[in-house]
Amino acid sequence: MTDLVLYRSALFHTPGNPFTGDVLQTLTDGGVAVQAGRILATGDFAEVRAAYPAAPVHDLRGGVLLPGLVDTHVHYPQLRVLGGLGMPLLEWLDRNTLPEEARLSDRPYARELARDFLGALAAHGTTTALVFGSHYRSAMEEFFDVAGHSGLRIASGLVLSDRLLRPELHTTPEAAFEESRALIRQFHGRGRLRYAVTPRFSLSASEGILEACGALMHEAEGVHFTSHLNENVAEIEAVRDLFPWAQDYLDTYDRYGLVSRASVFAHNIHPSGRELSRMAAAGCTVSHCPCSNSALGSGLFPLRRHLEAGVPVALGTDVGGGTGFSLFKEGLQALFMQQLTPPEQRAALTPAHLLYLATLAGAQALGLQDEVGDFRPGKAFDAVLIRPQAGTPLDILMRHADNPGRVLAGLFTLSGAADVRQVWVEGETVHQPREHADA
Repeated sequence: MTDLVLYRSALFHTPGNPFTGDVLQTLTDGGVAVQAGRILATGDFAEVRAAYPAAPVHDLRGGVLLPGLVDTHVHYPQLRVLGGLGMPLLEWLDRNTLPEEARLSDRPYARELARDFLGALAAHGTTTALVFGSHYRSAMEEFFDVAGHSGLRIASGLVLSDRLLRPELHTTPEAAFEESRALIRQFHGRGRLRYAVTPRFSLSASEGILEACGALMHEAEGVHFTSHLNENVAEIEAVRDLFPWAQDYLDTYDRYGLVSRASVFAHNIHPSGRELSRMAAAGCTVSHCPCSNSALGSGLFPLRRHLEAGVPVALGTDVGGGTGFSLFKEGLQALFMQQLTPPEQRAALTPAHLLYLATLAGAQALGLQDEVGDFRPGKAFDAVLIRPQAGTPLDILMRHADNPGRVLAGLFTLSGAADVRQVWVEGETVHQPREHADA
């Protein structure tokens, strides 16, 4: 067999949903046979080696292989406003974020930022991302072009607003439709790129903009939808005033056909029971962004209510409302926030839950569950190798842990970008620090 390779390493993945009883699969000496970027077999190394005795072996022992991480909510224009702490959402937008987003009208600036942003995703082990884009078509052309060369799986789109932001970030419903349609035709389905129809949120999107978004969802098969929902109490009250006919925040999207299996809503910290029921019926996903929720003081995410209602949940970093690109940090913060939630409302989380939320749950949110998210045969080999520097706390923990669960807990507690030694998308290396090129 040509292009056949066998990876040997400890590995963890969640072939199913731990919230519904599926178990974490751990292999302390695992093997993954890969040909032309697709997984042929996963199991104990000795068994996989016996099935493919002639395959060259990439020995990655001393590290851990995980499926490529999936970020379901992250803002391309906000990389350089990370660290704006101590403000609630609307003040933070006005003082920190929107002035920076206006700078993306400059093409060279937008392209440079795109390179930095996509590099940061890969450096943290993220192989797939649903990216909140820019308000400028020119910036999105630059972003998609750079993304297409990055090797990552990226869904993104032009951000649409026509009120209550800086005037230079506003558009019209007609321009929103025409410019978005042009971007869909130019980039959607090109390699690993997908388009996401993206009104910023109902607060800054008139009924005309939302109607245009509904029309755009029919422009091509597989188009995604994403926006914000129920993030901040003041935001919710303002939306209620702007849409007096709506039953609730979700209804402002639902009237225009924007609540569906293709939809990913960020935050949803303060949902009503009706909204949760409607979301479950529609099959849309909530992107839980725990670091951002804490940094902006938005509130405690009601994870248990979502799970009991049957609403799918995945993780997002929400750069730059969040605190960085690490989905390990987001998983850890999700657990912390549940620990602070009153016991009767708490969802108990384990390391297996965190891995699922950072991998397969995100793939499911984007309709990619048959392609990525775990190491089952037939899927693409999207993977990240974590191998800590000798003598670091993570290295010490991994060498002395008495069970695999402790190792996985240590990855979420202690790992960072410095521990990411190699990242693959469909068998192709998309990130490998020069000093680790022999990994």
